[in-house]
Amino acid sequence: MKPIWVVDDDQSIRWVLEKTLERESLPSRTFGNAADALLALDVESPQVLVSDIRMPGGVTGNAGLELLQKAKERYPGLPVIIMTAFSDLESAVASFQGGAFEYLPKPFDVDLAVELIRRAVEESLREAGHVESVEETPEILGQAPAMQDVFRAIGRLSQSHVTVLITGESGTGKELVARALHRHSPRASQPFIALNTAAIPKDLLESELFGHERGAFTGAQTMRRGRFEQAEGGTLFLDEIGDMPAELQTRLLRVLSDGHFYRVGGHSPLRANVRVIAATHQHLEDLVKDGLFREDLYHRLNVIRLRLPALRERAEDIPLLTRNFLQKSARELGGEPKRLSEATMRTLAALPFPGNVRQLENLCHWLTVMAPAQVVEAKDLPPELRSNGEAMRRSPLRVLSRPDASEGPGSAPHAGQPGASTWEADLERRCSELLVLGEAGVMDAMTRRFEAILIRTALRHTGGRRIEAAQRLGIGRNTITRKIQELGLDDDAPMPVDRATG
Repeated sequence: MKPIWVVDDDQSIRWVLEKTLERESLPSRTFGNAADALLALDVESPQVLVSDIRMPGGVTGNAGLELLQKAKERYPGLPVIIMTAFSDLESAVASFQGGAFEYLPKPFDVDLAVELIRRAVEESLREAGHVESVEETPEILGQAPAMQDVFRAIGRLSQSHVTVLITGESGTGKELVARALHRHSPRASQPFIALNTAAIPKDLLESELFGHERGAFTGAQTMRRGRFEQAEGGTLFLDEIGDMPAELQTRLLRVLSDGHFYRVGGHSPLRANVRVIAATHQHLEDLVKDGLFREDLYHRLNVIRLRLPALRERAEDIPLLTRNFLQKSARELGGEPKRLSEATMRTLAALPFPGNVRQLENLCHWLTVMAPAQVVEAKDLPPELRSNGEAMRRSPLRVLSRPDASEGPGSAPHAGQPGASTWEADLERRCSELLVLGEAGVMDAMTRRFEAILIRTALRHTGGRRIEAAQRLGIGRNTITRKIQELGLDDDAPMPVDRATG
């Protein structure tokens, strides 16, 4: 693979991207100005060009914009990711409409930058006639019951063209599942096109989705195919669908309803033979209630729903995932895979991993590069994880990551008994312990535990009847169903109450 070129007059930006790409085993080359990059373009081309827009020099005084234009003239299929500050949105819009592949606002998230670059690499190889992506997406791993449910759902949907909505926290692998759904579908030989609706400015998203005609607006010098056309016959994955602007929700609903759309500035309807898979980490039901998401679009997307469990809900998969990521990192770097000692593995299994599987994968990359020995000990973990792991071994947050169904009303002294405290005082004491230990996510962990106890208790008292339990709790039927899924209570079997004894 050819190197990825990074062009920016800010040395710190070049350094960050160079080190990030090196960590991701992606070759790179950096330039401090557009003139040097233009000279290099005379003799070679990059796989992807990542360039700042506002740089001094050039005929117009904006060397970055000139670099973009000349690069697209010489290599029309070259994906160009533009970097610019929010205050420079006008230039970003003009350059995007002129053919840039993607838009990366400064200051940018490093993980987002890597994601965009990898997608640009795939696009570059696809344009060059490669059917396969830059690397085969690894099989989704998981032995936990919640993941087995996901695998079964993918199997059942393998011959279907139905719309799917994937929900789950950030980093749980929603795009991996979307790719698996595509790979095992009748559309597998056709394109898989992914679009993160939250990563593209509102002004550009319509053109990115549906394309535009030449002359549709200032700067539209050529006709451009949108993602719907690029995905013709295949699958379009719309990530972070909850962030889609209201006016585009209307256009998307129309495509899903009648299968037709118009390019921006176009007058002839185009047929969309595309399977749509959407994903979000947000609660679309709440967005619908707040008027931020169309209810009719929600129902169009929510035909089949797949919820991906958080890593803390499938802690038994951490050793399997860790070994896989360490082997993958070793292959990329050309070395022997590191191994974790039993103590280190126990430490990892006890961590909450708010960044989920993505955070664990990044940790394995870090260990492959930074751990001094082949066997990784707990002392070799990053400092923030070492301190967090030690705190968790001494704190109740270790059990707060997933409610324990074995705990019941009789597991603690009742208020009024000798030596007992009220439940409010006990809650205050536990919160104080967690805060003193410097734990992160205390509010979320305690809230999840509290909600799980309430719902599980209500279900026990109603013999598992959700509607009745929701009524007694004073919440809606949809709310209790969503909470049961979020808290991983689907597999809990509520014990019916013995009416004769209470």
